[in-house]
Amino acid sequence: MAEEERNASAEKLKEKANDYFKDKDYENAIKYYTEALDLNPTNPIYYSNRSLSYLRTECYGYALADATRALELDKNYLKGYYRRATSNMALGKFKAALKDYETVVRVRPNDKDAKMKYQECNKIVKQKAFERAIASDELKRSVVDSLDIENMTIEDDYAGPKLEDGKVTLKFMEDLMDWFKDQKKLHRKCAYQILVQVKEVLTKLPSLVEITLKETEKITICGDTHGQYYDLLNIFELNSLPSPTNPYLFNGDFVDRGSFSVEVILTLFGFKLLYPEHFHLLRGNHETDNMNQMYGFEGEVKAKYSSQMFKLFSEVFQWLPLAQCINDKVLVMHGGLFSEDGVTLDDIRKIDRNRQPPDSGPMCDLLWSDPQLQNGRSISKRGVSCQFGPDVTERFLEQNKLEYIVRSHEVIAEGYEVTHSGKCITVFSAPNYCDQMGNKEAYIHLRGSDLKPEFHQFTAVPHPNVKPMAYANSLMQMGMM
Repeated sequence: MAEEERNASAEKLKEKANDYFKDKDYENAIKYYTEALDLNPTNPIYYSNRSLSYLRTECYGYALADATRALELDKNYLKGYYRRATSNMALGKFKAALKDYETVVRVRPNDKDAKMKYQECNKIVKQKAFERAIASDELKRSVVDSLDIENMTIEDDYAGPKLEDGKVTLKFMEDLMDWFKDQKKLHRKCAYQILVQVKEVLTKLPSLVEITLKETEKITICGDTHGQYYDLLNIFELNSLPSPTNPYLFNGDFVDRGSFSVEVILTLFGFKLLYPEHFHLLRGNHETDNMNQMYGFEGEVKAKYSSQMFKLFSEVFQWLPLAQCINDKVLVMHGGLFSEDGVTLDDIRKIDRNRQPPDSGPMCDLLWSDPQLQNGRSISKRGVSCQFGPDVTERFLEQNKLEYIVRSHEVIAEGYEVTHSGKCITVFSAPNYCDQMGNKEAYIHLRGSDLKPEFHQFTAVPHPNVKPMAYANSLMQMGMM
């Protein structure tokens, strides 16, 4: 095929990809941008467009690579700088993002949008530097030490739920869920009581929680809920409320993106206090400061309560366990397996989790990694941790005498996916994710008798008209357009 013909065919494929993108079918958009690039690999626009599609599917590592390639082909292509900056923002690499916004402002000094993004990003970089300076003070005190909860008064006109003698009860939880369903706010005194108490419970747990199900018992495992409160209520409607005979495990990413994250997390923490031995919570990559700053939870807590309360949430999140082992046979974690072979359950037990996760190592992998179909490991599509193949899973399970792993972390069209010859199961519990992905949601039943997973699927339910990402950092809202 002559070059002219190839370029014309590539343009048609790009237009087809653009149509899929407009319809929010990002997987097909990526497919056709890739085909266009196969025919014309020197067109920066194709890379830039595919970069945006990768951003929408949260493949930030791939998005970053495409934006960088676009700029290698044309260093004057301004959209490439925008895309690369957004990718770096999503990965929490604020200084790298600032550099690209600086470039745009230098070229277009009168561009108001570019100037606004530059100023916003610069503010975050300065804030981060300030936080690091404070954190280096070894005498850093807990927010709990500065609270005087006893003397917080509940106003006479507050008609909502209150803890009974400072304790969470089933009636309190039922009233709380109804109160939240009507978009009403729990009194800050009650919210602080829950947070202080749940921190105390979590600090006593190991990094690897180990439980035993008797033959007659079952547990329900749920994946990401991402601030989709009304879908969480639907899980409890379909599968009954948590209780000592109906235990649950929620596998991280309770907050961010969905705009009812406060309601989700306070409900989950309430049940943890009510049934500490039968209601389990594991940390996800979104129970971290960087993610909360970008994807809405920090903004939501500040809007509904205060920055002080967000700091306490941050402290509590650091104590969430990282993994859970069921009957010595099934290992559950949010992300997945490790960048290197040889990691044992004992290594997980020894992780010092009370911190923000590092950029690499076992703690990072447990929160961030993803499975892949081919053997071996490869660079992560997200730009953090790695992707691991069936052989990696097989070796890990064999070494640790386990049968399979359950993880979450990825949007799955059917709500669940079984890969690696049945040894790696993904479950995702935020249906129609961000009001646009159209995916189903699932939860898993595991019975002590055989530990054979039973999958239950369902679809999204209506929610009040508050858009996802309503509280997200303005840079993410602008950058994802």
